[in-house]
Amino acid sequence: MIPAGGLALNPALVAADHAEIYARDGMVQIGDFLTPESAEWLASTLERATPWRLALSHQGRGQMLKAEAARALGVAELQRRVAAASADAAKGFAFVYQAYPIISALLDGEDPGHPTHVLAEFFNSPTFLAFARAVTAEPNLTKIDAQATCFQPGNFLTLHDDTGDGERRAAYTLGLTREWRGDWGGQLLFHDEGGDVLRGFKPRFNAWTVFRTPQLHSVSQVANYAAKPRLTVTGWLRDDPPHDPR
Repeated sequence: MIPAGGLALNPALVAADHAEIYARDGMVQIGDFLTPESAEWLASTLERATPWRLALSHQGRGQMLKAEAARALGVAELQRRVAAASADAAKGFAFVYQAYPIISALLDGEDPGHPTHVLAEFFNSPTFLAFARAVTAEPNLTKIDAQATCFQPGNFLTLHDDTGDGERRAAYTLGLTREWRGDWGGQLLFHDEGGDVLRGFKPRFNAWTVFRTPQLHSVSQVANYAAKPRLTVTGWLRDDPPHDPR
């Protein structure tokens, strides 16, 4: 059940403490981000009650396949597409993972009442937007995107910078993975133009990582021996018109 009183930020957080780091480094990770009850509820929702879709790059474009569409393609075709995405990864931008498009599903009326839709509403609440504006020093933020992601062993997201069309002021990940080992991969990595890794964060439970865009980053491939999936909610902090139900 949703925590009594709804989802909530950790009341001990002080935005100004993190704004100083963000201004200096262009990124900050905030631990113990939500109340323990909120984080536990969200993690359980992703672990047990999310209708994952297959997200992968295909012929230069991204696609997201619902379970029934993936089944209709058949195992052989799915394996071919995953192999093609892996081959593309050697040359440029490519990805394979599972996802659930929280915002678009909510706006399109899909999966009515799904628990993650509560998170979308929380992220776009006046309280949360005020906190995000204060941390990033972006006073014109109007909305926050959200999609849940599940990286299984072998999944990856190669180098990109989240440029968008100029509306993305920052990007974020909310870690909801419990007890992740550092050598299991799945790190959020930041790169310089020469290909060196400037900084990296392993998956952490109840940690919100927000970073200025555009900025080169990737998610390293999850090791084939990882004992569990990497679970996060990700998206952008934006300054274009607010979300409007379609």
